[in-house]
Amino acid sequence: MAGSVKKVVLAYSGGLDTSIIIPWIKEHYAGAEIIGYCGDVGQGDDLEAVRKKALATGASDCIVEDLREEFIRDYAFKALAAGAVYEDNYLLGTALARPLLAYGQVRAALRVGADALAHGATGKGNDQVRFEVTYATFAPHLRVIAPWREWNIRSREDALAYAAAHGVPVDQSPRDIFSRDGNLWHLSHEGGNLEDTWNAPLKEMFKLTVDPQDAPDAPAEVTIAFERGVPVALDGRRLGPVALVEELNRLAGAHGVGRLDLVENRLVGIKSRGVYETPAGTVLYLAHRELERLVLDRNTLHYKQSVSVRYAQLIYDGLWFSTLRQALAAFVDFTEAEVTGEVRMKLFKGRADAIGRRSPRSLYRQDLATFGEGMTYDHGHAEGFIRLFGLPERVRALTRDHIPTDVKAVEVQG
Repeated sequence: MAGSVKKVVLAYSGGLDTSIIIPWIKEHYAGAEIIGYCGDVGQGDDLEAVRKKALATGASDCIVEDLREEFIRDYAFKALAAGAVYEDNYLLGTALARPLLAYGQVRAALRVGADALAHGATGKGNDQVRFEVTYATFAPHLRVIAPWREWNIRSREDALAYAAAHGVPVDQSPRDIFSRDGNLWHLSHEGGNLEDTWNAPLKEMFKLTVDPQDAPDAPAEVTIAFERGVPVALDGRRLGPVALVEELNRLAGAHGVGRLDLVENRLVGIKSRGVYETPAGTVLYLAHRELERLVLDRNTLHYKQSVSVRYAQLIYDGLWFSTLRQALAAFVDFTEAEVTGEVRMKLFKGRADAIGRRSPRSLYRQDLATFGEGMTYDHGHAEGFIRLFGLPERVRALTRDHIPTDVKAVEVQG
């Protein structure tokens, strides 16, 4: 491997895995220059400290880019508009950030004239696919270095030992062995005691949400305004994408909203367990869904539900930049033209519930839905509708050559 690459741009977070990758590449790719790339998607780290750590560990440079608004506006809110939820529950926080980070890394590599890209994703996870499919989309000519598929490190304990042997400072220790990934949309927790699916998550593990049992005894209400499917205001105050998510994260997290303990199917064919905290995303998803129920017609709403499942799988599988995902996004954009209005949400002890919704595009008509005075619906019209709607079954009954054993007679009226 010596001399096989000259300049490598590494997706760098400053965490355990990427921290030890710098000395490892320098050992195994002799003479290679290493440049770290760190995209700020709201992970909450001191990114200047991360940059300095990369330099101190052997990188010649570390590029830091603020991607927060792009992440929320063009990725998280696009997935929200699509109603994309993987396996009924996961709001795709990590899966949404990876293609943007990989895209930013590729752009940086092309700017500095690198001939290789590197990442710290493991060989049995989803992220290796998300990074490398994006690399292939925009820079198929660059070599990919994936140390977890090359080195003999096989556990987090091994990685900690390697870091200690090479003088690499890390925040983790054998007592805090959770693998975490955070951004503005969520915080995930894996490893540690979670690897036994019978174990409950540790109370002290959570960072964004209070224990619902410890949440306030009085509920909070928040009104979320949407324009063409995009959240634009909280309680009448217009906010940009980042500020809106940050504020809603604080509010919902204080009421214990947004926790998820999930055993999921990874793309590579194994099951994994993750615990996720997605306070703002959970509230926004539920509010957006309720508004769509108010403004979309039955056929469009039902078809979009099937689109949402496929959309979520494409994101999870690392195919954000695929033709199909972009084609489905065009369908979603068309439906979202109707999704303007407000939803009132109640937050209480870990739950978020819609308790009010209104829209200038509402298809709900009180004069049709009411059972009281002022009803404009003519019940008599239902008879003809039912006869036509059930006509195929009536015709089918005429073709039967036997009488059901549990009925004495079958009368078919034309």
